[in-house]
Parts: sequence; structure tokens; C-alpha cells
Amino acid sequence: MIGSLKGIVQYKDLNSIIVDVSGVGYKVMVTTETALDTMPDSPIFLWTHLAVRETSLGLFGFLDKETFNIFELLITISGIGPKSALGILNVATPTMLRQAVANSDTSYLTRVSGIGKKNAEKIVLELKDKLKTSIEDGSIDMRSEGDALEALVSLGYNERDAREALKQVPREVEGASERVKASLKLLSKRD
Repeated sequence: MIGSLKGIVQYKDLNSIIVDVSGVGYKVMVTTETALDTMPDSPIFLWTHLAVRETSLGLFGFLDKETFNIFELLITISGIGPKSALGILNVATPTMLRQAVANSDTSYLTRVSGIGKKNAEKIVLELKDKLKTSIEDGSIDMRSEGDALEALVSLGYNERDAREALKQVPREVEGASERVKASLKLLSKRD
């Protein structure tokens, strides 16, 4: 089993990267955020999961151990394969996922292609026992966060930029409308 890779990024697209490890190129499926954050010819270390199927092998990689651990928890749920788990991690960070599970909020999960309301509820139910769902004081209300993300996307921002802006808004800013206003200020500085 391949537990980790350390090498040089040879190539990347939106869903995968090729890591050169001593002359051997490993194609690794990654989140879009990881792919966008990596640069060709740069060193990289990934925690990996090797998915063995009857007709194929798939290698999934993560920059941090927490995201890797969440991925491995997700694939233990019946009906959630590695590609679905990666899709979930494309729309929700581990922190957001923990808070969604703690609040029984399925809004982030239903944004993933192929995951409907019933599957999202099943994921939340099964992860409740597996995740440490204690929420710190001052945590973000996931429903407001989801509403703010939808509002920014409807204003024409892509989902990744909107999510990044929302991450930068202080936790003290509460309510969807206030979080949208703060995010718009951050996004306007980029333009």
C-alpha cells in the first residue's frame, strides 16, 4: 500500500497531479484546491490512499493529515466511494464538515454531484459518532455560511474564490448578509 509520496510536481490539471518520485510519475487524484495550490517543478509531500478496484487502481492524495483522515472516514460509509469523498472535500473543508455534522446541516453535502438529501443525511448520521463534533465557542453557523456562499456565487464569483473569501472573514462577523458584505470587500481588493 502507498501511504505517502514525496517528490516533484511534474504536471497538474484541476483534478489530479503527477508526482515524480525518483523517476517514476504517480498520477494522484487531489482536490481542486490542492491542484490549484501546487506548481509544476515544486516539491510536494502527500498523504495517500490507494483505492484498489477490480479493473483499476486509484491513488488519492492530500496535503494535510486531517483532510486525509476525513477522507478515510468518508469512504467507510456505505455508498461513498473515493471519488464521492473527494467531491465532498472539494466543497467542504474538514472544519466545515465537522461543524455541518455537529449541526446536522446537509447543505454543503448536497452540493456534491450524486449526493442527494437522503445520502447527505446518512453521511451526517454516520459521521456523528466518528467525528469529534465538539464546536468551539464562536464557530460559524453553517446555514448562514451556505447562504453566504450561494449569494456570492449568484453574484458571479466562482465557488472557490467565494469560499476562500469566506474563510478570511473573521468568525465574529455573523449572519449571511454580514458575511457576504465582508467577503465582497475582500474580493473587490483582489480585482
